[in-house]
Amino acid sequence: MGRWEPNPRGRLAKAAVELFAAQGFDETTGAQIAARAGMHERSFFRLFPDKREVFFHAVEAAQREAVAVIAGLPEGATPVDAVAAALEQRCAIIQEYTDAARVRHNLVSANAELRERDLSKHAELAAGMAEALCERGTPDPLAKLVAHTAVVVFRLAFERWITDPERQDLPAMFRDGLGELASALAPRLRSV
Repeated sequence: MGRWEPNPRGRLAKAAVELFAAQGFDETTGAQIAARAGMHERSFFRLFPDKREVFFHAVEAAQREAVAVIAGLPEGATPVDAVAAALEQRCAIIQEYTDAARVRHNLVSANAELRERDLSKHAELAAGMAEALCERGTPDPLAKLVAHTAVVVFRLAFERWITDPERQDLPAMFRDGLGELASALAPRLRSV
């Protein structure tokens, strides 16, 4: 093991995805991930409790980034505009790393345990955004409704995008999904 390098969590996450893609999730060990990242096995387990958590390192980063975007918006931003800005930024990052997104998607699709954890991590993302909305003054029930709904729209837009051979613009697909939802709700809202 060589001299210290920055971002050990990110290096482990990158090594994990590479190994999971090459040899499968179940066949990959924490020791192999650490070795690939140029680290000791005990360093891996100091930073991550297990290989599932290292796989979802990016979702944890997404939550921190989403909360920061929401917190940094001007005071007049609506709750929908706030979560849309946060998730559009995430869409742009994902689109920038299309190959990694495809590998991650394929791994999650092929493994029931990862699918379950993926749902859990996205629920945590929604909860983090809801909390950030509450800190901006949005009432709790509305914050949760907006954040969780936006995450569902995000997940559906991602699914459309990742399976689209043309790879349309993911942020635009997310905005279109929000627009479709608004259009679907509009007649109901007018009748209330």
